[in-house]
Amino acid sequence: MHFAGIDIGSTMTKIVIMDESGAILSAIKGPTGPEHRQLANEVMRTALEKAGLQLDKITYVMATGYGRFNVPFADRQTTELSCHAQGVYRLFPNVRTVIDIGGQDAKCMKVANGKLIDFVMNDKCAAGTGRFLEVIAATLDIPLDELGHISLKSTKKIEVSNFCTIFAQQEVVARLSQGEKLEDIIAGLHDALASRITALARRLKVEPDVVLTGGVAKNIGMVRAMKQSLSCELLVPEDPLITGAIGAALLAREQALKAVAKGETIPARPRHLEKATFFH
Repeated sequence: MHFAGIDIGSTMTKIVIMDESGAILSAIKGPTGPEHRQLANEVMRTALEKAGLQLDKITYVMATGYGRFNVPFADRQTTELSCHAQGVYRLFPNVRTVIDIGGQDAKCMKVANGKLIDFVMNDKCAAGTGRFLEVIAATLDIPLDELGHISLKSTKKIEVSNFCTIFAQQEVVARLSQGEKLEDIIAGLHDALASRITALARRLKVEPDVVLTGGVAKNIGMVRAMKQSLSCELLVPEDPLITGAIGAALLAREQALKAVAKGETIPARPRHLEKATFFH
């Protein structure tokens, strides 16, 4: 049997395919566009090619993320919180706290043995998410993936007083006109974002092991800022974007194996990948 987990997030769509033993056969990411349904088909097609499989060989598909209801070939949908808990637990069995910073939300989760115990979430304000850094990078005309490395050159602490993304943009421009160094300003922005997320996380009891996931976890400057703000070590997956998809695939596997253990027949659903209309 083979299983797939697909996580359609606000900025990236991720798919993981695994076999019956739980070994990952392929993991694919693609930017989430306006047409979730077509994107799900395209990314799944690529993941199947990498795994050397056809769609009819996938026993069970679990979809998660805010676009989970737009996956035409999914057997079931579930919340990203449960999937992240499962996925991170697979990678770090001693995890107790997960901090996931995505493009449009930030989630802090308490986890025990792969099960979600409690969570807090910010999905109302860009200032506590990866979108904050995207806007600032655009304001500075700097590639987003360079922000972290530039911030590591900082030698001076600069406090960014405005958490609002729009006002922070204005403050950045003002600081530059005052002669402050770019790296010091960017480091200050990372510290401001880390402070906001730490305040969210401390609404729960932060316990080690603490794992940082989401696209922002690829920013080395943010990892450093989060370590300093939380005053603890952080574990970061090799690919912090796919933990939700890993968890979804694991939950798909669990559903299918439970059915088999009970002697139940897993219904063979007709599956097909719709032809993409805008990919080239």
